[in-house]
Amino acid sequence: MLSFDINKYREMFPVVKTGTIYLNHAATGPLSTRVVAAVDRYLMERAETQIDNFELFQPILNETRMFASRLLRTTPDRIAFFDNTTNAINLLAAGLGWKPGDRIILDDIEFPANVYPFLNLKRLGVEIDFVKNREGKILPEDIESKIVPRTRLLSISHVQFLTGYRSDLYTLGEMCRRKGIIFSVDAIQSAGVVPIDVNKMKIDFLATGGQKWLLAPQGIAFAYVSKELQEKLKQAYLGWTSIKNFFSEFTNYRLDLDDSARRYENGTLNYIGITSLHESIGMLLDVGIENIEEHVVDLNDKLVQSLHLTGRKAYVEGDRKERAGIVSIKVDDADHYAANLSKSKIQVAVRQGLIRVSPHFYNTEDEIDTLVEKLNSR
Repeated sequence: MLSFDINKYREMFPVVKTGTIYLNHAATGPLSTRVVAAVDRYLMERAETQIDNFELFQPILNETRMFASRLLRTTPDRIAFFDNTTNAINLLAAGLGWKPGDRIILDDIEFPANVYPFLNLKRLGVEIDFVKNREGKILPEDIESKIVPRTRLLSISHVQFLTGYRSDLYTLGEMCRRKGIIFSVDAIQSAGVVPIDVNKMKIDFLATGGQKWLLAPQGIAFAYVSKELQEKLKQAYLGWTSIKNFFSEFTNYRLDLDDSARRYENGTLNYIGITSLHESIGMLLDVGIENIEEHVVDLNDKLVQSLHLTGRKAYVEGDRKERAGIVSIKVDDADHYAANLSKSKIQVAVRQGLIRVSPHFYNTEDEIDTLVEKLNSR
């Protein structure tokens, strides 16, 4: 039995009223009426009544930072806002004093956002060690086998964008702490759908964007930076909002960096994006991330079991701990299947020849049944 009123939340998503079964949250999440109303209100205020709104916006900014910290079970001072996940990860890549021969561990099915910032370090003599996946899974023992004395960092997606495999961050975090390696996590496919505890998982750095499971627009993201890592990071880029009390003594130029992760916000922030995140994360916290996880994994369990009954299988099949919001399905001619589903107003994605299905908390078991039925009526 659901622990939240799903019909109440389905009413908040206009896409539902169009008759569309939207199962593509791993690509882009739809906006809720809460987000649309908040953005409309913000725009009207900027147009008419609160045009110079810097000071008036600070309570929303502070509360959004607090909401983001609650998602990760940390404190607001550890959160910094960015425009996208890649630029957040670039903060980490550019901020460490790399030396020729230093090594970074990645894996061979990562989304490119978690690869190119580190590949760029090869110009400094940094070497990248790619862990080979095993049928879509990145196993801790395979990661550990790549660790050598010059290994400085492991960066991995919490949930893999292609296969849906959810890594055991507790095990990986403990391994990195034991080996003295910086642990970085791309959480864009997990934040908002499964619980994250950066302290218990011993994560040093985490980045995520708002446009997928967090149900916000494109162009807004945030990062977690541990206090210990912050002390090691050399800030490659600095802006006028990076310092303490930046809105006073404008011409008292000083390298007085803020003590919090806000020091990485180098200038004017995306207030519309933050307005959206305020509403979308607020809604997810109202539902409860544990409740969301239970429902979404239940939906995907049902999908995997239904696929078995029709002679199909998911690309990655494991226990619930290895699954989050994504199920990828092996089919012949995935583009053809996806086009037929689209004609039936079912939205999924095709990634590297796989049908990728990614339901969220407001999707229903009936919608999963309809998906499976349409898959079988090619």
